[in-house]
This record gives sequence, structure tokens and C-alpha cells, in this order.
Amino acid sequence: MVIFSLVILAIILIVLIASFSTLTFVVKQQTVGIVERFGKYQSTANPGFHLKLPWGIDRIAARIQLRMIQSDIAVEMKTSDNVFVNMNVSTQYRVNEQNIKDAYYKLMNPSEQIKSYIEDALRSAVPKLTLDELFAKNDEVALEVQNQVADEMGSYGYIIVKTLITKIEPNAEVKQSMNEINAAQRKQDAAQMIANANKIQVVTAAEAEAEKDRLHGVGIAEERKAIVDGLAQQIIEMKNTGVSLGEEEIMSILMANQYLDTLNQFAAGGNSSIFLPAGAEGIEDIRTQILAAMKAAK
Repeated sequence: MVIFSLVILAIILIVLIASFSTLTFVVKQQTVGIVERFGKYQSTANPGFHLKLPWGIDRIAARIQLRMIQSDIAVEMKTSDNVFVNMNVSTQYRVNEQNIKDAYYKLMNPSEQIKSYIEDALRSAVPKLTLDELFAKNDEVALEVQNQVADEMGSYGYIIVKTLITKIEPNAEVKQSMNEINAAQRKQDAAQMIANANKIQVVTAAEAEAEKDRLHGVGIAEERKAIVDGLAQQIIEMKNTGVSLGEEEIMSILMANQYLDTLNQFAAGGNSSIFLPAGAEGIEDIRTQILAAMKAAK
């Protein structure tokens, strides 16, 4: 009887040990388990050690990752100026911990579903923009796509964290044309800048030359004024000394002195040729011209 009891106890222990693996399960960190009972959703098991009913009553239907997932897709779109571009779009998403049941039961392949939503969102956004606008506003387009896909996937228990447009590439002919247009524009800008610089240089040189001529004229006028003032002063001084000569005779004497002073200055400078009246009678001609000009001015 004792032996029979021991045999029964041993059989029970063996059965319990054999069924232990069917009574327990472990869920890893950043993962949750979907527990079904008789094929129906029972509960969500968080990370750690758990018990379940054996013999197929409870089973682990799936283990769902809570970590962020990245999906990369490549699509071809047409812009408003009829340019076809290849675009690479990266979407980062994760399961909503508050809606794990829907994330498992409502979608069979979430990555493909997200891809379809992204393509649909791009088809409504890209054709509104030209190629240049698409390059300039790619962040805005990505945000618009992200918001649209997030609204759709939110009802399935998924959170769209970020959507990035990582590449926009038109075909080779369009790229070459864009490069040629940019090169031509830069050459035009450079030519315009060179022309403006030359214009400034010419205008500055002309202004400098005009200022030079003006100052030269002022100098000549000042010089002539000084000569006239000197002659007038000498006439006054000669009159004050009691010289009984008329203004014309005094002018002739002063002009003769000026003539001789000029010859001395040329000789002191090492000059051998001058263009002045050859004789003293030329002084009379100069004097006559000066007096005539003075009378005309009066």
C-alpha cells in the first residue's frame, strides 16, 4: 500500500513537472504578450514572469515589440511642373501602449499599411508644388504627411513619431538642366557685378578728373587775380611816389618788368626755347590786349 502511494505521488510529480512549462511564461523587457483563452483575447501580459492555464486553455498568441520601428520606402511622384522625382521617405513609429489590443488584432501588416498611407499623402501634397518648391519645402511636406498618417494609424493603435523625406532626386536630364541653369545664373550675376564695378570705377575716375580740372581752374584764377592785384598795387605805389605818368605808361613799364622776370625764370629752369614775343614791342601788344579786355569789362 505504501509502495502504491509512492508510485501515485511520483506520477503526480512527473505530470506537474512536465506541465510546468505549460503553466508559466516570461515576457521580455520592451515587449508585451497577447494572452488568448479558447481563442479569445484574455489579457495583455507586461514584461516579467506569468502563470497561465495549461493544456491549451490559455496560450500566448503573440509577443509585440514596444520599441520604435523604422520603415523606409521609395516612391516616384510628379510635381506641378511635370517633373518625375524619386523620393525616399523614412517613418518612425511604435505601438501605443494604451491600445495594444487594436494594434495586434486590427492590422495584419502595419508596415505595409503605413507605406500605403504615406504614398496616398504624398500623392495629394507633391503635385501641388514645383520641383524647386519641393526642395525648399520638403520639411513642410514631411510634416503634412506625418500628421495625415498619424491620424489614420492612431485608430489602429500605432503612434507615428517622425516622418522624414531623406532624398529627392529628379532624373539625370532634369538634374543636368538644373545645374546648367544655376551655372548660367551665377555667370549672369558675376557679369552684372563686374559691370557695376567698372561703372563705379569709370564714374569715380570721371569725378576725380572733373575735380582736378576744377581745382586747376581755381588755381589759375587765383594766380591771375594775384597778378592783377599785384599790378594794381604797383600802380598805386608808383602814383604815390609822385610819378607823373598815365596808367597806360605805368602799365607798359610793369609789363616790361614782368616780361624780363619771366625770361629770368625760364633761364633759371634750364629752358632754351620759349613761346613769347621775341622783342619788347610784343609787350606793347600784350598790354594793348589787356587794356582792351579791361575796357570791355567796364
